[in-house]
Amino acid sequence: MGFFFRDKMAPSTPLLTVRGSEGLYMVNGPPHFTESTLFSRESGKNCKVYTFSKDGTLFAWGNGEKINVINVTNKGLLHSFDLPKAVCLEFSPKNTVLATWQPYTTSKDGTAGIPNLQLYDVKTGTCLKSFIQKKMQNWCPSWSEDETICARNVNNEVHFFENNNFNTIANKLHLQKINDFVLSPGPQPYKVAVYVPGSKGAPSFVRLYQYPNFDGPHAALANKSFFKADKVTMLWNKKATAVLVIASTDVDKTGASYYGEQTLHYIAANGESAVVQLPKNGPIYDVVWNSSSTEFCAVYGFMPAKATIFNLKCDPVFDFGTGPRNAAYYSPHGHILVLAGFGNLRGQMEVWDVKNYKLISKPVASDSTYFAWCPDGEHILTATCAPRLRVNNGYKIWHYTGSVLHKYDVPSNGELWQVSWQPFLDGIFPVKTITYQAVPSDVPSEEPKVATAYRPPALRNKPITNSKLHEEEPPQNMKPQAGNDKPLSKTALKNQRKHEAKKAAKQGIWEKLQSLYL
Repeated sequence: MGFFFRDKMAPSTPLLTVRGSEGLYMVNGPPHFTESTLFSRESGKNCKVYTFSKDGTLFAWGNGEKINVINVTNKGLLHSFDLPKAVCLEFSPKNTVLATWQPYTTSKDGTAGIPNLQLYDVKTGTCLKSFIQKKMQNWCPSWSEDETICARNVNNEVHFFENNNFNTIANKLHLQKINDFVLSPGPQPYKVAVYVPGSKGAPSFVRLYQYPNFDGPHAALANKSFFKADKVTMLWNKKATAVLVIASTDVDKTGASYYGEQTLHYIAANGESAVVQLPKNGPIYDVVWNSSSTEFCAVYGFMPAKATIFNLKCDPVFDFGTGPRNAAYYSPHGHILVLAGFGNLRGQMEVWDVKNYKLISKPVASDSTYFAWCPDGEHILTATCAPRLRVNNGYKIWHYTGSVLHKYDVPSNGELWQVSWQPFLDGIFPVKTITYQAVPSDVPSEEPKVATAYRPPALRNKPITNSKLHEEEPPQNMKPQAGNDKPLSKTALKNQRKHEAKKAAKQGIWEKLQSLYL
């Protein structure tokens, strides 16, 4: 069993937790990257799950026999629960409750199974309440940040509990069929966004409410309905002033996309709503709020995808042009943005200073299946994990300037299943001035392998012509300006010629008129 041995000083940098075929262990964060002696390695392949508390002070993991809970700061085992089948764990925001979930099973004779969602008091270790929660999706109850309210979706309605008293339902939000809900972050007043899918010709809708004002025709703070939605993703900003809704259909009836159709909607808590107009057609890959809550970034459009930052009026603030990307990640402080192309793309990252809209670095993290900012806002973790990819498993720690500071490759017969940073509360790490010069590193830099394009045998001995399938559009502050000597694209040149021809024609008519009257 793993144990923590630790002095009372908090670490200067977050720990890394690694779970794979080599067991469960921790690694010291930058600059050391040595295996941490604070937690003794849990060897074997039976560890299915681990989690930190939101402030990083508590750690829980399952070893196939028990769920163990330890305090990271005072070298103590708090509790050990007999839950060999648990596969999901989560702490409440203030570390009062540990929620555990295991797959729901029914007995052979068809009688109802036993409750599979348990809520434990972290101080005493007693079980506060057990529920039946059949689906793994959205298994965990949602707490407000101060734990005053806690909510669950039960039979298409939202049940609210107060002050962690799970024996009494304090309030219910009942609409036709609530498919999903998201509690707002931050302090009171608490808000909740709910999604009700459309049926029998009626549109789907998302509504915002302020707890506990749910009754009456005018109780909703805001309402947005839309027809094209089989599922939605709702994203609150940090200040809980607005929600972004990505509405998706499973099938694109125009046949233009494998991904179905997506639309992006903006709903403010003051009742305003709008459809975010995206200048390029195609899928919406990612949408993220800046921690400032005043702007958001969307990555969208057929490849090469566009990326644009919008303000709260849904007006574009900055256009990053097009590129091989399908994800966006703001740093914890919101001053750096990474645009990346993972999955079926080659792993190119663009690291931007979003105060000055200046490109900092352009590293490549090939075959990455996971990306995470370190809570310090300076370091980045990328990893290649199984089962998504079963070869070349491992992880890298980068500085945002593009340097690889640490690299670990799993042995060829092993697998990496999960790796993540120890979380810290906001404000622990101060914002540092952005640097553009790559920081020094002892890790030798690898040149990414550039795959050459296939050439049919008939063309192999002929000179290569630089023809591109897609012409990439540069960011708006790198586009050729008037007076620059950069060559214009064919379309721009064509438009320029048309404009000049019109101007010349007008000038000719004016000269003729002048000659008639003079």
